[in-house]
Amino acid sequence: MTESRTRIRKAVIPAAGLGTRFLPATKATPKEMLPVVDKPAIQYVVEEAVTAGLSDVLMVTGRNKRPLEDHFDRNYELEEALSRKGDQSRLARVQESSDLATMHYVRQGDPRGLGHAVLCAEPHVGDQPFAVLLGDDLIDPRDPLLQRMVQVQEEYGGSVIALMEVDPAQIGLYGCAAAAPTGDDDVVTVSDLVEKPDPADAPSNLAIIGRYVLDPAVFEVLRKTEPGRGNEIQLTDALQALASDPSLGGPVHGVVFKGRRYDTGDRGDYLRAIVRLACEREDLGPDFRTWLRSYVTEEM
Repeated sequence: MTESRTRIRKAVIPAAGLGTRFLPATKATPKEMLPVVDKPAIQYVVEEAVTAGLSDVLMVTGRNKRPLEDHFDRNYELEEALSRKGDQSRLARVQESSDLATMHYVRQGDPRGLGHAVLCAEPHVGDQPFAVLLGDDLIDPRDPLLQRMVQVQEEYGGSVIALMEVDPAQIGLYGCAAAAPTGDDDVVTVSDLVEKPDPADAPSNLAIIGRYVLDPAVFEVLRKTEPGRGNEIQLTDALQALASDPSLGGPVHGVVFKGRRYDTGDRGDYLRAIVRLACEREDLGPDFRTWLRSYVTEEM
């Protein structure tokens, strides 16, 4: 294991959003708890952090997010009931979430944007590099994006963001990076970042997706960052400052991701994620694929 992997142990997961795109389902249920097959979306994200060696996880929550804490806590009554029935398979699945990682929680009192949510993590993170994983983005476990980002941070220092090529017409839905190549095919040097630009003004079609490995210098920059788009403190604006002046806390690099990503914050992509992951499950896939082929043939 490399020195950087030993050093970077903490992950931050902002989870204070209202989930308005999924109303009314999210009126009383956190959007992060919506199931993707038979696990809540947030569990996939925590599993990704743990797989990358980040076993200390801080979740930044808000009001009505208590089910997130309950999910990663022990449920002794349920465990006892399953144990009495001899249902060891379901018991193991229930215990899995509470044994995943060392979980911590802090509330974001005011919904002031992603940058503010990250700033709420400073007392827990301290002066060490850390990862930020957005709960709406699911990365297929067969595509180890976060591990690669940790490696790049070890080699280049500073901060590392995940980038993905998108249709130029869609770049206005994302933060966008101006970037130059490096000696690594999948790594670029970021010189500028723009939050949700007009497609005609976008510096590239490289969109920022919800994975970051950040130098702790970002906290000082965030404290000085004025509210931007949507009157919120934007993490993109702080990273833009770091990219334009590396003396503030090192350079900013991007890992260009070409793997499988699911945006569970979008209703259509959420449904596609469920179908794809269900099809690939050994216990569900064979019967589900047979039904799906029949359904498509009959309906189309």
